[in-house]
Amino acid sequence: MILLNFTHPLRPDQLAQVETITGQPVLRVIDAPAQLDPGQPFAPQVAALADACDLTSAEWQTVPLLVVPPALNFIAALLLAELHGRTGYFVPVLRLRPVPGAVPPRYEAAEVLDLQGQRDAARLKRRT
Repeated sequence: MILLNFTHPLRPDQLAQVETITGQPVLRVIDAPAQLDPGQPFAPQVAALADACDLTSAEWQTVPLLVVPPALNFIAALLLAELHGRTGYFVPVLRLRPVPGAVPPRYEAAEVLDLQGQRDAARLKRRT
């Protein structure tokens, strides 16, 4: 799978945790830190952020992807919408969590959030 990382660089032990959690090898990591200009509209900046991943249309639609979203909620929300448009589904998201008692602060891979599965389950709760 390709890991699209829109936050801080990941350490080798974090990538190993990802492989353990997903049962898939991380074939490539694309680092695209989300450094947006708060004085400008976010939507075009987020589109440029996705463009910076340099994936083809076919890759967006066929390669297994895992996303580490940026921490700022507005950027993360726009980015997930942008990626959905490119892939045709909600990409899974890697949740990181702080390692308790770690000094300096350190993060570990906690779980993969299945956004598409969450969406599909929520649709069953719609009222017709």
